[in-house]
Amino acid sequence: MSLYYVVLPQIVINLGCMSFVGITVEEKGMAHSIEMTSIDDQIPLLPQTENDEVEEGRKVDHLIDIKETNGQDPLGSKTKKSINQIFDEMFEDLDNSSIESCTIFKVNIGLRESNPVAYTPKMISIGPYHKKNPQLHPMEKYKLLYLQRFLQRKEGLDVESCINELKELKEEAVKCYEYIDELGNDSQFCQMLLLDGCFVVEYIREYCEMCLQGEEDKIINIKDCYIFRDLILLENQLPFFVLNKLHHMTKQDDDLPLAKLAINSFTFFIDLSKMIPDSFGEIECNVENIKHLLHVVHIFSCYGNPMKNSKDSITCHTVMPNATELFEAGVSFVKEDNHRDNTNLFDSIKFENGLMTIPCFQVEDDTEILLRNLIAYEQQSIDVQPKYFSDFATFMDYLIDSDKDVNLLRQKGIIENWIGEDKEVASIFNKIGNGVAVYSNFYYKEECRKAVEHCEKPWNRMKANLKHNYFSSPWVGASTVAAIILLILTTIQTILAFTGSIKK
Repeated sequence: MSLYYVVLPQIVINLGCMSFVGITVEEKGMAHSIEMTSIDDQIPLLPQTENDEVEEGRKVDHLIDIKETNGQDPLGSKTKKSINQIFDEMFEDLDNSSIESCTIFKVNIGLRESNPVAYTPKMISIGPYHKKNPQLHPMEKYKLLYLQRFLQRKEGLDVESCINELKELKEEAVKCYEYIDELGNDSQFCQMLLLDGCFVVEYIREYCEMCLQGEEDKIINIKDCYIFRDLILLENQLPFFVLNKLHHMTKQDDDLPLAKLAINSFTFFIDLSKMIPDSFGEIECNVENIKHLLHVVHIFSCYGNPMKNSKDSITCHTVMPNATELFEAGVSFVKEDNHRDNTNLFDSIKFENGLMTIPCFQVEDDTEILLRNLIAYEQQSIDVQPKYFSDFATFMDYLIDSDKDVNLLRQKGIIENWIGEDKEVASIFNKIGNGVAVYSNFYYKEECRKAVEHCEKPWNRMKANLKHNYFSSPWVGASTVAAIILLILTTIQTILAFTGSIKK
């Protein structure tokens, strides 16, 4: 906006009983509009005194507001919208369907800040979120090689026909993502779906064939654990219906469904046997309900876990004592057989009559990454109930405060430590619960309640106090026993001396 101070002859436009001044000027080819001001309300721009002479025919000076209109209607440029109109337009632009259909999230800051590396790919980008990361660009050539192998599986299949097929899924696929920066045109987005999707499908096929048939025909000479690590990240996913579409384009009659190929691959990659029952091969899941590969792991891991109906509304905000404190209060820890009655990790945790039963599970290099991403998926999905992994992490955070707790559980055969020192395991479970919300239907609230009630019984509290203060270690226990013996001997000596003096 430019303000020009000019002196003009009065140019009057009569609109009813109100008079206005108006004019349009051209400045170097640029059209400008001049705000019209009522003559009755004119205010002199320049201060006038008694000595100022006003030329004949000259009227008072005016402030003229000139606005650039770029050739558009000058009066139209002055149209103003109310705040209600602005927000009404914003409400109209909201696409509720895309919000509801979002399944591939960016991990929120509350979960991410304690370990950002656990949510970030190191080798390969799948999907749009990490596509611009230059450190992942070297893998793009391998995507082309896997695409080439994919096209060779079926005669007459080419890139153009595949992209045309994926264009039909493009709109639905976009809605699966929370936010995409610089989406590009339909063709560019579908090219990404094709390249990334063919890599995922072909890599899973290749790995399963290698493991089942013993034939190694690998395109990429990189350890499989590095690739699978990136394929389970929440931010590194493609919609499952895209992967399934590509799988069916070149699927043979005797090929397994993609979901079962995927879970077979992940079972080789990380020890899911402690979470997935033996009968997982018989599990039937509706492909239309599968959201992405991480969701496949979640489905198979949580299969068969019953819903728990609590008699009260306890949310277990009273923190359960840690493993060492429970042990001092007389709680016994027992390893549950993971595959008894095809039970799995979550439903096998029980507390009855001072006995805590927990199935054995391994803690290895990628355990934290898998747990964190499954927890992030649960925490940001409104339709996932119960939140098994979130509640398991919270329960273990209650149970483990230090390496002493890990050592106790390891001695009982409950934890298999494959990463090194017990302090590292304790650190994982102490941090993994940061930012995790505990809901009223917390899966282990009954176990927590029973454990707290057990520790609050007077005899158990006294026993815990004795163990903690007088028998916390072998040396302390030996000193306590020696002190007790000395006290007894001193008492006997005193009694004998007293009775001897009486006889005399």
